[in-house]
Amino acid sequence: MQDWFNTHLSKLNKALDACQQRYSWSAYTESPSSKIHGKEIPKIGKQRFEAMLNKDYPMDLPGEKGRTGAEVSPYTREPLGITYPKVDVAELYSEIGQGVPAWTNASVDTRVGICMEMLERCSKQLFENAHATMHTAGQSYIMAFAGSGANALDRGLEALVYAYKAMKDVPETAQWTRTFGAAGDANLVKEYRLKPRGVGVVVCCATFPLWNGYPALTASLATGNPVVLKPHPSAILPVALMVTVCREVLSEAGFDPNLVTMVADTKQEPATMALLEHPDTAIIDFTGSPTFGNWIEKNCQNALVYTETAGCNSVVIESTHDLSQMASAIAQSLCQASAQMCTSVQNIHIPEQGIVVAGQSVSFDQVAEAIVNAVDAQLADPKHASFLCGTLVTEDIYATIDRLTQVGNEKGKILRHSDSYDNPEFPKARTATPLIIALSEDQRAYYREELFGPISFIIKSATAEQCLAEATRNARECGAITSHVYSTNEDFLEKAQDAYNDAGASVACNLVGMPINFAAAYSDYHVTGMNPAGNACLTDLAFVANRFRIVQRKRMS
Repeated sequence: MQDWFNTHLSKLNKALDACQQRYSWSAYTESPSSKIHGKEIPKIGKQRFEAMLNKDYPMDLPGEKGRTGAEVSPYTREPLGITYPKVDVAELYSEIGQGVPAWTNASVDTRVGICMEMLERCSKQLFENAHATMHTAGQSYIMAFAGSGANALDRGLEALVYAYKAMKDVPETAQWTRTFGAAGDANLVKEYRLKPRGVGVVVCCATFPLWNGYPALTASLATGNPVVLKPHPSAILPVALMVTVCREVLSEAGFDPNLVTMVADTKQEPATMALLEHPDTAIIDFTGSPTFGNWIEKNCQNALVYTETAGCNSVVIESTHDLSQMASAIAQSLCQASAQMCTSVQNIHIPEQGIVVAGQSVSFDQVAEAIVNAVDAQLADPKHASFLCGTLVTEDIYATIDRLTQVGNEKGKILRHSDSYDNPEFPKARTATPLIIALSEDQRAYYREELFGPISFIIKSATAEQCLAEATRNARECGAITSHVYSTNEDFLEKAQDAYNDAGASVACNLVGMPINFAAAYSDYHVTGMNPAGNACLTDLAFVANRFRIVQRKRMS
C-alpha cells in the first residue's frame, strides 16, 4: 500500500503550523489563470465536464435501483442531462458498514494519509469541478474555481489537521504503577483505542456544494466513520466528482470504497429524511437554510449534529476615513455571488444624523447614495458583473425579490431596483442585481431574517449606539456569520467589538481594499456556534473531537 502519509507529510506539517500561527497560506492554487496552469489543463477540464453531459454518471453504489438527477444550468437554463445512481437507503446502509472494522483498525497515520491523497487528487480536477459548479450552483467561473474549489479544499485540510491533532493527543499505550499499601506496587499496561461514532451524513448546500463537503468528509472519515454525501438536488455533479475520487483512493489503498458513498435525489423524490432518520446515522453535517438546520438540531438528537446556516449579517457605520472606499467594499459584498453566500452583507445600519467622513459631516442620504453608486460602479462592465455576481441558483429568488420590492414600495423607500444584467457569454443566464431598500429601525420585521439572494436594507436608527444595539441584538437572536463596523473612533470600535462578541458573533473593523466576504482557512474561525447561524465552527477541535470516542484495556504487567 502507498505510504501517502509520508508522501504528504510536509504539506500536513505546514497546515498544522498555519493553524497554530493563523497566518495567510493556501495549500492549493486559487487562480485558474492560464499563466499559472498553461492553456491545455483548463481546456482539458472543460472538455471533461462537457463529456459528462447527457450521460449516466459512472458510479456503482450498493442498493442502486435506477437512475436519478434533474440538474439545470442557471447559465444556459438547459438540463445537464446527467443521471446518477438512485439508491435504496436501507440497502446502502447494510453494505457501508462492511469496511468499517478494517478502517477503524488502521493507524491514524494511514487514515490521515489516505485523506490527504483524496484532497490532493481532488485538487487535480479543479477545472472540471469549476465548470460543474458553475452549471449547477451558478457561481462565476473564477468563484467556482476558488471558493468552491481551492478554498473548500483548504477547509477540508484544515479539518483534517484538527482531526489529526485530536487523535494524536491520545497515546496508544501507557505504563502505570502505583503502590497499594503492603501489597506493594501494581504495574499495569494500558492501551487506548479510538472508536468511530458511526455513519456520518453530509447534507451539502446548493450554492457552495463542497464548502462543508470537504471538511465534513475529512473530519468524519479520518476519525474512522463511513461517510454518505447528500448533494442538493440542483448541485449533484461537484459532489459526485469528489466521491469518485474518494472511492478510487480507498480502493487503491485496499479499503472498502463504500466507506464513502453518495445519495442523489430530486426535489420531486427527496431522500434526505431517509438518511437523517436512519438509526445508524450517528453524525450529521448540514449547510443550508436556517429553517431546516433548526429542524435538524431539534429533531435529530440521536446523532451528533453540526450546522452552518445563515443569519442577518450586518454593517454598522459610525464614521470613516474614506467614504468611497468603504462604500466600494460594502457594494462588493452586496454583489458577490448575487449575495448567495453565507458571508454576504444584508443589513446596513446608519444613524439618522449621518456620519463623519474625514472630519466632515455626511448625511444619511449621502451615505446611502454612495453605497448605491458603488453597486452601480461594480456592475457597469458586464464582464466584471458576470465575474462578480454569477447567476441565481434558483428561480425562487425572483419571487423573493418581487415580494421585497412590494415591501419597499409600501413600507420604506427603494434606493435601488433589482434588474438583470447581460452576461456576455451566456445570454440566457438567470441574473439579478442588488435590490436596496431603506427602512427605519422600527420596521425590523422585514430584515430580521436572512433573505437569500441580492436583497439588502439600509436601516436608520437615531444614533450610532442604537445602530450597534439593533445589529447586535439581531446577531444574538437571529444569527450572524459575518459582521462589520466602520468607525474612526477607537472607543466606539472597542464598544462595537465587545458588543458583537458578547452576542456570539465575530466582527471585522474598517475593511477596505479586499473582499469583505472572504473567510480564510487556517486563520478565520468560520461560524462561532454561539448564535442561531449554526452550532459548529469551521474549524476547531470541537468540530472533530467528538466524532470518535476512546475505549481502553488494561492488565497487570
